[in-house]
Amino acid sequence: MRQDFFDTNVLLYLTDSRENIRLTSRGLIKAGGIVSVQVLNEATRVLRRKFSFTWEQVDGFLASVKAKCEVVPLTLETHENALAYAQRYQLGIYDANIVAAAVLAGCTTLYSEDMRSGMVVDGLTIRNPYA
Repeated sequence: MRQDFFDTNVLLYLTDSRENIRLTSRGLIKAGGIVSVQVLNEATRVLRRKFSFTWEQVDGFLASVKAKCEVVPLTLETHENALAYAQRYQLGIYDANIVAAAVLAGCTTLYSEDMRSGMVVDGLTIRNPYA
């Protein structure tokens, strides 16, 4: 069964002023998928600092994401795999943690605007849904 994993930017683009970007994100999230605790934390940081969301708005935003997406934890195994991926694929450690979480969750696609679209890591294909 195909499982999709979403990077933080996919969640944040749910609030984008560009209709095509917002609708693409909305369609992906509506279909369901997986995010990690790290993705939720990164989204919280941006929503609070950049978008000036109140805590109530953040709670509502995250609740809507959690209603559609499974949330996977960060574990020691995630961290150790991330270190290996960061070295092997020249990824930043936070991106590598997202890749590791997606691989450990058994995902086949990671939707991300920030990583190299088309790259395959242990059966996980990274795709830019906005390209």
